[in-house]
Amino acid sequence: MAVDVLHQTEEKMKKSLEATARELAHIRTGKATPGLLDGVKVDYYTNMVPINQVASISVPESRLMVVQPWEKKMVPEIVKAIMKSDLGLNPVTEGNIIRVPIPPLNEERRRDLVKVAKNTTEEGRVAVRNIRRDANDHLKKMEKAKEISEDEQHRIADKVQEMTNKFISQLDELLQKKEKEIMEV
Repeated sequence: MAVDVLHQTEEKMKKSLEATARELAHIRTGKATPGLLDGVKVDYYTNMVPINQVASISVPESRLMVVQPWEKKMVPEIVKAIMKSDLGLNPVTEGNIIRVPIPPLNEERRRDLVKVAKNTTEEGRVAVRNIRRDANDHLKKMEKAKEISEDEQHRIADKVQEMTNKFISQLDELLQKKEKEIMEV
């Protein structure tokens, strides 16, 4: 029973780590990556769908993305969606192909993006700590209900804390990598 708590806690912490990693991937760096457009939604027959469901995205150069819609009529919709996103990108249409040049970031914008990355990572840390709190509360309830002994409750709580430390350090590593990517000129 108590082992289930550990397993569930670890699964939830993994999901928080993965969610934070996805959020960090959406933060723009000076380089083009297909993941940059993951958060962009396109109006496709009155449904808002991710851009990668209506077009293929490739990166022929480090500062250029090419978006190729599967339907010609989607070109203006995709351009509009990219323009409306808060990525600061200006797509250029060439027939059925949309070229999205990635402008270099200025120093001030880089610092702003680092702040966004730090906030995103802090949200991930808070989520991991909340999961730890929930697990510890569950263990205390189990002890009160005499399902586990007090010693076992403390032993498992220590393991939950070790797990928390491990995931928080992984979040910190993600942040360091992202900061380095953003600040790289």
